[in-house]
Amino acid sequence: MGQDFCKVKIKYKKGEEIKFISHLDHMRVLERALRRAELPIAYSQGFNPRPKIAYLTRALKVGETSDSCEAELTFEGWLKPETVRTALNQVLPPGFGILIASYTT
Repeated sequence: MGQDFCKVKIKYKKGEEIKFISHLDHMRVLERALRRAELPIAYSQGFNPRPKIAYLTRALKVGETSDSCEAELTFEGWLKPETVRTALNQVLPPGFGILIASYTT
C-alpha cells in the first residue's frame, strides 16, 4: 500500500506589489493557491495536518523583494513541473509568481 509521492522544487518571486506582507502571510498565500489550483498536495499526518512545503531560502523581511525564493512541494501522485507552474500562476496574486518548476533529486 505504498503511496507515490512527487517532489517539485519551485523558484518564485515576491515582487513590489506584495512586499509589505509578512512571512507567515506569504506562506498562507502559497497554501491557499495550492488549494485553489486543486493540486494534489500531500499533507502531514497527525492532529493538525499541514501541506508538505519546505521553504529552502531564508524568510524575507517585511518590505523586501526577491526573485530567487525557493520551496519544495510534495504531491500525492506524479505531476509535471510545468503543470504545477501554470496552475499556480493562474491563481496567485500579482507580485507573486512561479518562475521555474522542476523535479528534485
